[in-house]
Amino acid sequence: MCDTLVAVAETTADGSVILAKNSDREPNEAQNLTHVPAARHTADSRLTCTYLEIPQVAETNEVLLSRPFWMWGAEMGVNAHGVAIGNEAVFTREPYTKRGGLTGMDMLRLALERAASAQAGLEVIVALLADFGQGGNCGYRHKLYYHNAFIIADPSEAWVLETAGAYWAAERVRSTRSISNGLTIGEEWDLASPGLVEHARAKGWCAAGETFSFARCYSDRLYTPLDGCRVRQTRSSQLLADQSPRIHPASMMAALRDHGETGHTDPNWTPDRGWTMDTLCAHASLGPLRNSQTTGSLVAHLTAADPTIWATGTAAPCTGLFKPLYLGAAMPALRPASQGTYQSGTLWWDHERLHRAVIADYATRLPVYREERDALEQQSLAESRSQSSSEERSAFSAECFQRAAEATHDWTEAVLSTPVRQSPPFYHDLAWARHDRQALMPDPR
Repeated sequence: MCDTLVAVAETTADGSVILAKNSDREPNEAQNLTHVPAARHTADSRLTCTYLEIPQVAETNEVLLSRPFWMWGAEMGVNAHGVAIGNEAVFTREPYTKRGGLTGMDMLRLALERAASAQAGLEVIVALLADFGQGGNCGYRHKLYYHNAFIIADPSEAWVLETAGAYWAAERVRSTRSISNGLTIGEEWDLASPGLVEHARAKGWCAAGETFSFARCYSDRLYTPLDGCRVRQTRSSQLLADQSPRIHPASMMAALRDHGETGHTDPNWTPDRGWTMDTLCAHASLGPLRNSQTTGSLVAHLTAADPTIWATGTAAPCTGLFKPLYLGAAMPALRPASQGTYQSGTLWWDHERLHRAVIADYATRLPVYREERDALEQQSLAESRSQSSSEERSAFSAECFQRAAEATHDWTEAVLSTPVRQSPPFYHDLAWARHDRQALMPDPR
């Protein structure tokens, strides 16, 4: 499950557009930051996506992606034109294509590689939807089929695009907006696929004389109420409203770390609480509704100049650190790509040792380094304002990643040396012991 938030110029402190996303996937499903340079392609080029081969276009944009290690597509990313996209799984009444088709992550990456504006990105996705359809297993160890929703932004505007099979509706963002794992576009939209209303009426999802609502008519009636999306989307909307019109990148980072009103006010809050994924910063536990968690986080600060991308490249943003990246500048050495089992020396898994040590006693161990983490992040945010040339940005980004690597090592040692005072419930420990075995993880305690 996931959450994507956006704030347009009227609501941000500097008149920029800011997009943020938490990608929630299986606990051992490492997510890598991937840089793809711009490229030219021959007229007969073909492109192999996760499950489907399609024609390539003549030119593709430089992109930065946050990508589950096993798939071609991406959960979120930004291109050199300042287009940023995050996608969400949504569950609808339309049937799922289990073989073939493009995944939502494929469509997201294709839109970033091919579009120079948010609206052009929307047009790329709906054209791909018409030409190839959406489908295929989107789960890592556990099969999962769904349709997709997107927020597509650039430095001047943002769009929400929600799909149900071949059908879709789109809404231009006027102030702030968030989406989770359920359809949200109701009785009003700016663009829609042909036959959207007629199809719902023919299926009996919208009775004669009843006002049509895309979300009400097309939403799945079982999974959508159980996945926590309504609680999370309500919370993210409130967090954005509370910060408007002074939203800035740190506001979005705080939102992605949010554990709800209780987590905000209770110093003894722990990630084993609850039976559904009802917090923006999601943590796995035992049970069919807690089998995934936040495995990557990104904040895209889209200004008229080159965008600044703040990414964790790691799971659990409440335990991690956002670091800056820039397109058009040399990328820092991001270390070897992470896979689905533990590998020391990789960005994602090195942080995962820290994360899993923290959740062994969250209330005791996170305070060991949280203030130092926050200060380091604030330092990076402040220093980022003075980086203007591509050379300065490249050096600054590399320095921030190096600082983070050194700090993660030190914090891990400090946390591991802090005795566990209050262990999580046995069922939470049981779930994480299984994840650790599957990942061949050293004892995280």
